[in-house]
Amino acid sequence: MVSNELVSKGEVSKCEVSEDFRKLALGYGLTTAEILYRRPDRQWLLQSYVWQNYDLFPKFPVLKDFLAFWEKSLDGPLVSVTVAHSRLIKPAELRAIDGVFRLH
Repeated sequence: MVSNELVSKGEVSKCEVSEDFRKLALGYGLTTAEILYRRPDRQWLLQSYVWQNYDLFPKFPVLKDFLAFWEKSLDGPLVSVTVAHSRLIKPAELRAIDGVFRLH
């Protein structure tokens, strides 16, 4: 919220929108990935890491960049990645045909 005092002094020239809002307008959606990996010190032990960011469905370039960074820079080898995205889990679209909708 911008105070009226700043507006009256002309210090605020335009309203800023958040980076997340801009991404939504460009087609990004909230993406969550559960990353299962092996501990570097105990290879028999699996650990889970949850990653969340805005990404583009279905290619997920932001997630792919993060996973490339992980494999290059971190010692824990990846076991699996489970992805959830709003376009993957949203309810099916329904529409009435001839004004009649029946659900059995």
